[in-house]
Amino acid sequence: MQMLLQRAAMADIPGLPARRAALRLTDAVLRRGETLDQAAHGATQGIREEADRALARAIASEVLRWLVDFDALIDSATRKRLPDDAKARAVLRLMLAQWLRLETPPHAVVATGLPLLAGGPRRLAHGVFSALVRKPASLPPAPTLPENVAARWGERAAAIAAALAEPPPLDLTLRDPGETQDWLNELGGKSLLPGHIRLQRGVSVERLPGYNDGAWWVQDLAASLPARMLGSGQGRKVLDLCAAPGGKTLQLTAAGWDVTAIDASARRMERLTQNLKRTGLTVEMLIADLLEWEPAEPVDAILLDAPCTATGTCRRHPDVLHRIGPRQIEELVQLQSALLGRAVGWLKPGGRLVYAVCSLEEQEGEAQAANVPLSAIAVQPSMLPAGLDVSPEGWLRTDPGMLPDEAGLDGFFIACFEAAG
Repeated sequence: MQMLLQRAAMADIPGLPARRAALRLTDAVLRRGETLDQAAHGATQGIREEADRALARAIASEVLRWLVDFDALIDSATRKRLPDDAKARAVLRLMLAQWLRLETPPHAVVATGLPLLAGGPRRLAHGVFSALVRKPASLPPAPTLPENVAARWGERAAAIAAALAEPPPLDLTLRDPGETQDWLNELGGKSLLPGHIRLQRGVSVERLPGYNDGAWWVQDLAASLPARMLGSGQGRKVLDLCAAPGGKTLQLTAAGWDVTAIDASARRMERLTQNLKRTGLTVEMLIADLLEWEPAEPVDAILLDAPCTATGTCRRHPDVLHRIGPRQIEELVQLQSALLGRAVGWLKPGGRLVYAVCSLEEQEGEAQAANVPLSAIAVQPSMLPAGLDVSPEGWLRTDPGMLPDEAGLDGFFIACFEAAG
């Protein structure tokens, strides 16, 4: 009876369901290797309010963004190190994320944190948190990357880490680049390229002017660059391979290409369907396995935004800092190689291929491009925001640490090729 009464009392604690969901989210990432997106539905079931679901996601994201630093603080306040998988450590991470990153008052953190340890070491967690509040504890200016991640990213690791301190701004891609100044006047913000507008984060997208009319769509600045490499379509045929969720498909269609968008995931293609309806644009959509499918005839151009580790999206998806290792990279490298091997044979003479990945891993970018059996075409600096440079090979590599005065951009690798005429 007493246990039932305790559970009933806990159910009445405001904000507790969101914290419990945040705990499930971090566990799904760190223990099961799921993405935050994959884990979100199951972790937030039963939470009706969108604000509470968003809070759970925000807490979990900050835990993953600053995990190494939170663990260092916890270890500084314990005589005996807590195991990595101890529930007390997991709850303390949540508590520190709320206090140090979301500016939740310590008393509210305690009230919603300790109930997560019902029947467990609540006194220990309370003591550790209270000791850190009394210091008071603080975080470094930028998150500390996990050692294996910092080693992979080499000399750019420090700059990338500095860019992870805050979530990214909101980037919009305009359907008509010629209306850039008009939409700047309407929405505010700034533009780093024709057809691009950057707004502060936290904006309600659906309430912005132009959303219902399909005048623009949400797309990180770096993610908009691969489609720009193909220029104006003038009715020519292009294959958008691995197209979902479809931002590049919309760009190509708006630029006058005759687009066939292909992806293996019907669920992910639903988002493209919704955006096509909103924008009034038209494409041919196919659900197919690209390792088996092939076009009936060669095409003028191909955009292959290949499946990848997505480590370049670490600003908005900090789970990639902890899920991705050599095994995941190697599996995706093999898939990318297979897709490239098929795509190069689908071009007309003189046709162009753009290969792109939203990854910071050299194996998925530079190493893949070096093995493409087509003539390389240098990325044109005139197509890029000021401050980005093309490599000696003519490739483009972006990372979150670039354009720091403009709030950065995602990590991408882009290379362009041409079939023999």
